[in-house]
Amino acid sequence: MRRNSTLRSPRRHFCFAGTVAILATVFMLLSGCVVYEPVPAIVPAPSTFDRAWSAAIGAAQDEGVRITSEDRVKGVISGSRGDQDVTVNVRTQADGNVRVEFSAKGPKGSDPGLAGRISRAYDRRMGR
Repeated sequence: MRRNSTLRSPRRHFCFAGTVAILATVFMLLSGCVVYEPVPAIVPAPSTFDRAWSAAIGAAQDEGVRITSEDRVKGVISGSRGDQDVTVNVRTQADGNVRVEFSAKGPKGSDPGLAGRISRAYDRRMGR
């Protein structure tokens, strides 16, 4: 018996249909995949006051001042070095700038340049 060569066999048709179905499923699954870009996180920089406060404390400690009290609300840092009392005032002005003042008081001739050295250490910490 002779077969007609123009007719397709059911097995070949099933294999082709199965391949098409698998490929269509793979394409549908891949087209559903979405990669989202990460949302950039914005980390707020420390406030000008916070930065100045930290730099003032660090500058005083750099010059050997032992901090005895910190009052952020009033903006006053107190400490001592030897027989000198050191006071640092940190104030936010009306225009938003921060003003920092250093003072050192003690017996005459103890260390007249201490406040100036703390001020220079503060400037270094602030990147000036």
